[in-house]
Amino acid sequence: MYQVDLKTALAIIDGALAKGAETACDPLSVAVLDSGGHLVAFQRQDASGILRAQIAIGKAYGALGFGVGGRALREKNPKFMAGVISTAPGGMVPAPGGVLIRDPVTQAIIGACGISGDTGERDEVAAVAGIEAAGLAADPGDA
Repeated sequence: MYQVDLKTALAIIDGALAKGAETACDPLSVAVLDSGGHLVAFQRQDASGILRAQIAIGKAYGALGFGVGGRALREKNPKFMAGVISTAPGGMVPAPGGVLIRDPVTQAIIGACGISGDTGERDEVAAVAGIEAAGLAADPGDA
């Protein structure tokens, strides 16, 4: 079974930032969490906004909390989500850019990647690219 250790998390971040550069994204902040919601690695590009770290972690945390990618979370009942957001430790952001990391063999959830800095859709593309570059399966929560 695969796990999100530091080496894997850094490979995801490197792949995501490479995709961001290739697609001319605005400066990105990238967070990788393990399946327990613990931050394994984080990088912020120069000039990435001051709230981007919290947003990136919140996107990853929300995906893990519900077991679906951020794209699917965006479609949930807004009143319900507002209540959940207020109770989530450290916050959560139900938006594209929070992508589940799955074991490529078993499809078990082993972590999540959250990215903030560009549009949610472009953040998501970078997260998927980073996860796949690390040899893992990405689940953005297709709605």
